[in-house]
Amino acid sequence: MTNRVFDYLSASKHARHLAGLDLGHGRKAAIWYNDDDQMRYDAPKGHAFSYYLAGGEGSLRVDGPTQRGWPGALCVFPEGHSSEWKLTEPFRFVHLYVPDDHLRASFAQTHDRDARLLDVPERTFDAPQTLSRPLQALAEATAKGDILAADVCFAELVAALPERPIHLKGGLAPKVLRRVDDWIEAHLDQDIRLEDLAALADLSEFHFHRMFRASRGVPPHRWVMLLRIARAKELLRHSPIADVAAACGFSHQSHLNRAFKAAMGLTPGQYKAALRNAA
Repeated sequence: MTNRVFDYLSASKHARHLAGLDLGHGRKAAIWYNDDDQMRYDAPKGHAFSYYLAGGEGSLRVDGPTQRGWPGALCVFPEGHSSEWKLTEPFRFVHLYVPDDHLRASFAQTHDRDARLLDVPERTFDAPQTLSRPLQALAEATAKGDILAADVCFAELVAALPERPIHLKGGLAPKVLRRVDDWIEAHLDQDIRLEDLAALADLSEFHFHRMFRASRGVPPHRWVMLLRIARAKELLRHSPIADVAAACGFSHQSHLNRAFKAAMGLTPGQYKAALRNAA
């Protein structure tokens, strides 16, 4: 079923996929060329961020007031928002695709805020530099296949995402979330059980799981893995892979290899080689 913006473009007879980069955690960057096409994104799954690299004057959004693009224009396609486009001139653009849960977890981790505060408003031919700059740099990283640079671009984009002023109900209090995070960080080299985390919040495992997921955007086990991978990335700069696996709570090196590849799109060994090449 075609339900991501990437899938809709891939199904087009006119769009050409020029380059792509797997960023892990379901994230993907792609550079596209398109011309003489009509596109409809029908309630797509996941968020898509778009930046026009060249051309765009012939790109029109036709569902609502007609608007035209330009080189440097930014579009944001939030999950579930439909849109319809007519393309009459050639243009080239970069897309970043991010699953909703991972974007919310990344927002919570970066801003130390409740994931439900994340605001991803629909944007059509906008030009906020805080979002445009990382997407422009992401295009360069994607063309070069530079996963490290792309990872930095994603972090910068998340750091620039706004929050919405809403009154939160349910979830965990900020002080409880920090207590849980501090405990996880102190025990990343060990097995971490749901019952241990629930005890920190003085809740049953069921209620802790439900309220944690509301506040962080992902369930506890996914959050722990995010923190394990973040520590592994730091330690890989100067430590052997086997030592990193033990320090981050992986049962053996192959376990780290699988988890790291799923999260980052490359193995720990490839990541260390990329670090050396970037130095």
